[in-house]
Amino acid sequence: MARSDLLLALVRAGSTGDKPLFRKAVEALVAEERKKRHDVLAEQLNASLGPNGAEAGAAKPLVASNGRVDSLLYEANPRRRLDELLLPEPVMKACMEVIEEQQRADLLRSFNLEPRNRILLVGPPGNGKTTLAEGIAESLALPLVIPRYEGVIGSYLGETASRVSKLIDFARGRACVLFFDEFDTLSKERGDRHETGEIKRVVSSLLLQFDQLPSYVVLIAATNHAELLDRAAWRRFQVRLELPPPSRVLRVAWLTRFAEQHNLDWGISVAKLADQLSVENFAELEEFSLDVLRRRVLGQPDGNLREVVQTRIQQWKLRRGAQKRPRE
Repeated sequence: MARSDLLLALVRAGSTGDKPLFRKAVEALVAEERKKRHDVLAEQLNASLGPNGAEAGAAKPLVASNGRVDSLLYEANPRRRLDELLLPEPVMKACMEVIEEQQRADLLRSFNLEPRNRILLVGPPGNGKTTLAEGIAESLALPLVIPRYEGVIGSYLGETASRVSKLIDFARGRACVLFFDEFDTLSKERGDRHETGEIKRVVSSLLLQFDQLPSYVVLIAATNHAELLDRAAWRRFQVRLELPPPSRVLRVAWLTRFAEQHNLDWGISVAKLADQLSVENFAELEEFSLDVLRRRVLGQPDGNLREVVQTRIQQWKLRRGAQKRPRE
């Protein structure tokens, strides 16, 4: 059965002739039916808007077999689960609250409230921003819609803003998680005198469209360079989370879990390994662990895992030193 708030919105739009409200209500109905896998009804509702209701091709394009939609985005089925991630407790709690609000949206709407749906993830690369977005999508059983910047950003005046608008319109027609990675690519500070007028128009258009996103579209943006974001962009996000480099406690927990999953004995205590291993993010931690695992497999049956681990630690220290050495 259709949501009562959408039925009321349709009646109100019909009685007052409010076309924007009518379109918004029908788009929400389309998203509801798609979520229930009522694809035929969803397409019929979408078609009923007509060429003047849903702008040409707004929510109609079907996802191709390779996941592409008009070269603007990919739609993927998330595989990583939230309980697989090791996150600071405040970050995990905030994510679980947003998920609960989305799952119990009907209760909130009965009190004239909408669930939060805009999340900003900030932090250095390799600390799980993309994986967290995937985990949230998996928890909500929603597809992950990812813009393709090479297809969105154009070289002609107004081209980028037009493509961004088409991308947002596509997302509005379905319940999904819309994930903007490297968000500073599209939302740089408009006060920067080095930026062109075109990027300023793109930012202005993008932020206005964010305001109009329905709550069933969960918007997640991630950036490694929070200092580059336009100041108005911060206000658009109801939840702002920082994903820091792994603490010693999280490094120990991650290494312990990895060893259990792969039946691996590090040869030294996990706490000592975490102290000796200097990493800046979870991606490096995973890379080190997989390196050890490869050497264990290739060295069977006589390989000394303790020696392997110590050798990898020394190689990692050399690698870290090379990364930090000033360029000549």
